[in-house]
Amino acid sequence: MTVRLLDFYADWCGPCKTQDPILDELEADYEGVSFEKVDVDEEQDIANQYQVRSLPTLIIENDDGIVDRFVGVTQREDLEDALKQAGA
Repeated sequence: MTVRLLDFYADWCGPCKTQDPILDELEADYEGVSFEKVDVDEEQDIANQYQVRSLPTLIIENDDGIVDRFVGVTQREDLEDALKQAGA
């Protein structure tokens, strides 16, 4: 099963910069998960498709669709639980 984490962010977003180190740690620990950064200023179509209204927004999905969505800075433990639920 394919599991991916979409990180919707913007360069001007302070909380997004707070989220980055947490995601970097997770990416190092979960090699089978695809971590994708989506700059909402550059890729508005994708942000609209996922109905992103606030930053940062993190979406975890697998082959079945969206498993979980987090808005705002999210702690590692919460993301790990969602990744495991998605099949990572």
